[in-house]
Amino acid sequence: MKIAAIIPVKTFSKAKSRLDLSSQQVEELCKVMLDEILHTLSISPQIEKIIMITKEEKAIEIGKKYNTITIRDENEESVNSAVALADKYLLENNFDASIVFPQDIPFMKTQDIDFMLNYKMHPNFAIIVPSRRFDGTNALARMPVDLMKTHYDEDSYKIHMNTAKEHTLNVAMVFVKRIMWDVDNKEDLKFLLEQNEKPVISEKIKKILELN
Repeated sequence: MKIAAIIPVKTFSKAKSRLDLSSQQVEELCKVMLDEILHTLSISPQIEKIIMITKEEKAIEIGKKYNTITIRDENEESVNSAVALADKYLLENNFDASIVFPQDIPFMKTQDIDFMLNYKMHPNFAIIVPSRRFDGTNALARMPVDLMKTHYDEDSYKIHMNTAKEHTLNVAMVFVKRIMWDVDNKEDLKFLLEQNEKPVISEKIKKILELN
């Protein structure tokens, strides 16, 4: 099965406004998190290709290290429009399935992807991993790639579950703690650092938080 990972990446200067950090800190945090998730995906035996949708030049540079295919999203309308651009590419290049991940789940490990994909079903399926607060979607696997449109930024977890059930009987909700840990606000960041699942990444984030 040919599976791609889709990573929509917002312009760093417009990201993470709820963290109450300086623009330099936000940029450095975004770079660390993106680099780590691209590294994890690049060594996953399950992922054939990483598709990043962005217009952020610094993200594009990071992607080159991991042989990422970048689709430029000059309009940056929404996560949904970004995923739609990736879907078009994957359909044209005969991918069987895709998994949409956010860029802010740096503690995800390859075994988490393996665990999630244990629930894949043929010939069509949707697998959904919610965010820690159950208000967002931190992983959305779809087979075929165009099984359903995405509904991010609008209580997406519940909507994705309901939409998936309209298109297939094979829908799995899977709890994978390190995929559920995203970074939207200061509380999330504090929680993430308390887990210390990846000490090297935790130290990098702590140093960023110490920047003036």
